Amino acid sequence: MGIIKVIEVIATSEKSFDDATRNAVKEAAKSIKNIKSVYVKEMKAHVSGDSITSYAVNAKISFEKNA
Repeated sequence: MGIIKVIEVIATSEKSFDDATRNAVKEAAKSIKNIKSVYVKEMKAHVSGDSITSYAVNAKISFEKNA
């Protein structure tokens, strides 16, 4: 059995919080293998006038590190 490690990342999207979360996992997967879960710790949106211009998530990504 391996060890579970956790990293914290911030990701953004111009579409939605869901898309920002997908971007976090997609980017982490470029350098990390065996991703097991993602936990969205915080969500934030940037606003200009009366419209949301971008979405951001602070996410914890857990992955299994083989011993």
